[in-house]
Amino acid sequence: MKKRIGLIGTGLMGSAIAERLLAAGFEVLVHNRTRRKADPLIEMGASWSDDPIAECDRVVICLYTSETVAEMLELFGASIRPGSILIDTTTGDPNQVVALAKRIEDHGGIYLDAPISGSSEQTRASEVTTIVGGERDKVEACMDVFEAFSARIIHAGGVGSGAKMKLISNVVLGLNRAALAEGLAFAKGIGVEPRGAFEVLLHSMAYSKIMDTKGEKMLSGDFRVAAKLSQHLKDIKIALGAAQQAGQKLPLSEAHAQLLIDAEQLGFGEADNSAIVRAYFPFALREENPLENNDD
Repeated sequence: MKKRIGLIGTGLMGSAIAERLLAAGFEVLVHNRTRRKADPLIEMGASWSDDPIAECDRVVICLYTSETVAEMLELFGASIRPGSILIDTTTGDPNQVVALAKRIEDHGGIYLDAPISGSSEQTRASEVTTIVGGERDKVEACMDVFEAFSARIIHAGGVGSGAKMKLISNVVLGLNRAALAEGLAFAKGIGVEPRGAFEVLLHSMAYSKIMDTKGEKMLSGDFRVAAKLSQHLKDIKIALGAAQQAGQKLPLSEAHAQLLIDAEQLGFGEADNSAIVRAYFPFALREENPLENNDD
């Protein structure tokens, strides 16, 4: 018999996870607040469920924020039973993650915070790293799930540690992306052809892996979504809040957040996060593409 698993949340990342689980031979029961958004997965072989937690021993959750996960528990929390495992891939606030775990444990269930480092495209190709917080034996009991969509699985420690490590990762990742955008804009501003500058960057000590996934998108203005700009802004705001609670300043991330806000105000919130390049230089407001004169 196929192993059954539930999945709540069929957005960009949730759909990619579901596709990988289907490809790995799981029977996947999906639920989403807007049912029609689950239709493509149902056409691929998934089944709709009004309550995946009631029907499955293990359920993957992929929602926008920890608050959204808490709202979901208001709907389905009564279905949690001893032994239920909820695998939360949402990038959330570490304190809220610990509170969610407590709620689930009060019902006898098990909570793993398992945010994913990588985009939906990379998840679909099983190229991401999944960072898991929770008891080691419970993590090991779900390795078949993680292996279905991950290139690497890291057990970061107890509940909440996955959320903390994902925020750390996103701070560095986002700054790499902003640095690339700034470098390309700087090249344009001082009269250096951006594509030529990019080729140099690829083969210099300035290289970062983000260039492989976002460089061409910035150069061509192809902002089709792999990961939304507004979602990354949400993550950086969570990181800044966590830093403030710890009495710490993150000046580079504060500047990064403002760039994301600027791009969002220009209408790129729902675009790919590579659209941060549009926050640079007045010419980004005048041209179809800030770096080249071709259409998006």
